[in-house]
Amino acid sequence: MPKRKSSAALAQPSTLPEIPPIGATEDGPPLPKRRASARKVSQTKTLMNPDKNPSVLDDPQAFRASPDSDTNGDRMDLDAVMDVDRQVKDQDQDDSVPSLVTSGDSDSPLSEMSDMESPTKTKAPPTKGSRKNGKAKTTPAAPEAKSTGSAKVKKEAAKEPQFLDPEADGVEEADEEEVKEALSRPPPVNSDYLPLPWKGRRLGYACLNTYLRFSNPPVFSSRTCRIASILENRHPLRDPNEPPHATKNRPDREQPADHRRGREFVEQLCLANVRDIPKMLRWNDRYGIKFMRLSSEMFPFASHEEYGYKLAPFASEALAEAGKVATELGHRLTTHPGQYTQLGSPRKSVIDNALRDLDYHAEMLSLLKLPDQQDRDAVMILHLGGVFGDKEATLARFRENYAALPQNVKDRLVLENDDVSWSVHELLPICEELNIPFVLDYHHHNIIFDADQIREGTKDIVDLYPRILATWKRKNITPKMHYSEPCPEALTGRQRRKHSPRVATLPPLPEGVDLMIEAKDKEQAVFELMRIFKLPGFDRFNDMIPHVRKDENKPLKPTPKKKQKATPKKKKAAVKDEDEDSVEPEPEAALPEIVPDDDVGMGGPDGRVYWPPGQEHWLRPVKRVIKPKEDKKAPPGKELDEKGRIITPAMKRKRAAAAEAEAAEAAEKANVEGEELAEEVEAEFDAPRNGKGKEALDGPSKSAKSKAKAKAKGAKAKGAHATAEVEGEVLAKQVEAVIDAAAAPKSTKGRGKREGPADTAAAATSQLRRKGSRAKKVDYAEEEEGE
Repeated sequence: MPKRKSSAALAQPSTLPEIPPIGATEDGPPLPKRRASARKVSQTKTLMNPDKNPSVLDDPQAFRASPDSDTNGDRMDLDAVMDVDRQVKDQDQDDSVPSLVTSGDSDSPLSEMSDMESPTKTKAPPTKGSRKNGKAKTTPAAPEAKSTGSAKVKKEAAKEPQFLDPEADGVEEADEEEVKEALSRPPPVNSDYLPLPWKGRRLGYACLNTYLRFSNPPVFSSRTCRIASILENRHPLRDPNEPPHATKNRPDREQPADHRRGREFVEQLCLANVRDIPKMLRWNDRYGIKFMRLSSEMFPFASHEEYGYKLAPFASEALAEAGKVATELGHRLTTHPGQYTQLGSPRKSVIDNALRDLDYHAEMLSLLKLPDQQDRDAVMILHLGGVFGDKEATLARFRENYAALPQNVKDRLVLENDDVSWSVHELLPICEELNIPFVLDYHHHNIIFDADQIREGTKDIVDLYPRILATWKRKNITPKMHYSEPCPEALTGRQRRKHSPRVATLPPLPEGVDLMIEAKDKEQAVFELMRIFKLPGFDRFNDMIPHVRKDENKPLKPTPKKKQKATPKKKKAAVKDEDEDSVEPEPEAALPEIVPDDDVGMGGPDGRVYWPPGQEHWLRPVKRVIKPKEDKKAPPGKELDEKGRIITPAMKRKRAAAAEAEAAEAAEKANVEGEELAEEVEAEFDAPRNGKGKEALDGPSKSAKSKAKAKAKGAKAKGAHATAEVEGEVLAKQVEAVIDAAAAPKSTKGRGKREGPADTAAAATSQLRRKGSRAKKVDYAEEEEGE
């Protein structure tokens, strides 16, 4: 088996700096002010919270029902939890996929391992005749064919239903032939088994507890990160004297990097994951759940070729503490490496990656230090993987690579049938041959099965129970099986791969077998079965109060006091109180009762931890929506201002005074600007008379001469303007004199008809206008000559 690089191994324990609690002082811890001091929440916990630190991510696989396939729709709807008021997007939009879906550009650690091979990439697309009645065909897998216009049936959403492909990045129409084949398949044949009395041993769920994940602070063991975040944290903080902060004190990339710092960042992430396991185990035990699958991403990039690392010694103590709690409570812990861990691939790089990944999982389970039986029951579930064109050749490679595994990996490795390539009848013989326990998955069996030997459903598979259980008894390991159900709207095989949020029944389980429920709602799916069949523990939990949690410590927000206007009487009273020393302080508001740290997130005394199907948004507080104020209507005879207040007479007087002051200020400003403009005009008129024009005309340049000539002509035009103005003033005086003379009473005897004052004024005005027009014509003519 190839070893990890020596540079990746951790030779020394982590020396993480101890960060004081928020609000701590040199003299000692601060007075209790609620959660920050009472619960001693440090900056480290804040940094390990993906809701507050963008460098810390949720592992996408932990939210899926099972890591068996890279199915986008096969995980919990995070958007509904994060945003209560989200809008349902159109199915035709490409951005309808949730943001945490694993893809080619995903931030999941799997996206960094580009040399790994997915079994779904080598599988031929379902076509007519590829599978009949559920039987997997053993013909070589052809490369993925290009879609053509005839391969899909385009239908309008208003007329025909759309068939969803759970493997697609968005909404995809199902193949017409595939739909016809699905509709013509024989119905499943189920057994007449009744789940009561319950014959199984323990019910469990996988990786993540939804109630604890969205508690405050969050409790979960699937924090991960980007490789870019590891590289960034190799640089020192901007302020080394202050604790790290997600935004205010981040690493300074301009300073030299140190690999030790990047390793410590990953170690902090890992230890935060491990230290949450005891809390999850105690929560499960309180509500009757004694079986849980640990997240494979508890230690991000631990099996990476370049950035991999050993778990000991830095995580040994934390894992041993988690194992101690599991031992005390009698819980079973297992793991499930992802679909990229394959021992039958023809590519050496994929095999090397698989060997490192299995070694990492075996080390993690070994460091739990469980008792003998619990340690044997801590198995690693694996799929055989892709077909790679030839099933017999793939089985041969699996035998060869399995033989090369170390014994500690062989002791924990078990095989599970999948819903893509390998059926029960193909895997059970090799499990019997190599002494490997076989995990029966009912959901996968109903999709991929040998139709010549068995029918879909639970009736015929019961006949294989003796052979299946015998593979576990040889190694003295408690048997386990998996159960899930497809979504009700699923028709085709690809659509049926998608797990439903919860299950409605229990399979015909043999006595003493543990059952893992692979559903998107995690522990809530187990609660659903407990309620339906009144299984042990059904009376320990109750419905949540929507958006309300009474098992958390929230910071106390002081009630803002309304400011009151100080009247003369109150001012005198305040002065009098200041002079007196016997003033009694106002009584402080009583602090709410602090929830002990061990009880935080545990559901309270009433066990309110159950949320009904489809109500995952209950896990979060109600999103506060500020509604705009409605426009007020003015009362009869009143007016409102822009803020909706009634305008009083005093307000009108105040506004009128302000308007007058503003008008006066504007007039003064206009006068100043007018004086400045008049000075500029006067200076322009005097410019040609001060001798500078003569000097310009004497210059050798023709352009200078032409400019000087133009200025001179312009001066003449301005002089004509001035003359016209003088003449106009003289004429105006004459007009006034004529009007005054006409107004005086005179005798009209011996004369003809006398002109009235209006006629005389009109004649004078007409003469004034003619002279003004002549002056303007002279001005325009002079300007044209100057140009």
